[in-house]
Amino acid sequence: MTQAAGPAGSDTDAVISLTGRFADRDAWQAEGWCRIEHALELIGTRSAMILMREIYYGGRRFDDLARRTGLTEAVAAKRLKQLVADGLLQRRPYQDPGKRTRYEYVLTDLGRDLFPVLVALIQWGERLGRPGGVELVHVGCGSPLGVVVSCAKGHEVALPDTAARLVADGDGASAS
Repeated sequence: MTQAAGPAGSDTDAVISLTGRFADRDAWQAEGWCRIEHALELIGTRSAMILMREIYYGGRRFDDLARRTGLTEAVAAKRLKQLVADGLLQRRPYQDPGKRTRYEYVLTDLGRDLFPVLVALIQWGERLGRPGGVELVHVGCGSPLGVVVSCAKGHEVALPDTAARLVADGDGASAS
C-alpha cells in the first residue's frame, strides 16, 4: 500500500510517499525513533547552528565564538559543552605564551558530516530573498556549492519521487 503524492504532475502537492506498514499513519508514532527528531536534538537550536557555522568558518576559541555569534558567554558555553558531549566537536588544549592552558573547539567526523546540511541551509536561505550573505564555492573552479538529493545508485531524486519505509530496529532492513 502506498500513499499517493497527489494528482499526477502536481509538484505543489508533492509529499513523500509512505510505503508498507508506514503508510497507515495512525498505526505508528514517530516520537522517540525518528531520525529527524534525533538530529534536531543535537543541532536543532539557533545557537547550536550558528556556533557550528563559526567553527566551519574557522573559529575555534571560545571568546571568538561567543563574540562572532552574538551569544552570551553562558549560552555559548552551555551549547559548546553539549556539542562536545554529542560528539560534533572535540575540545583540544592550547596555551598562549605566559598564559594558562585553555581549550579550542574542532570538528569531529560527526561534525564534518553535518557539512551538507550547512550547505543546504545556506542554499535554502538564499531562496528566502534576504540580500547579501555568504556563498560557498568550490576552491577548484569557483562554482557555487549546492546540495543534490540522490539515491545510493546515483539517481537525482525529487520530492515526488521519494518513498519512506520503516526499517527494523535500525538494522537497515525493510520492515514492510
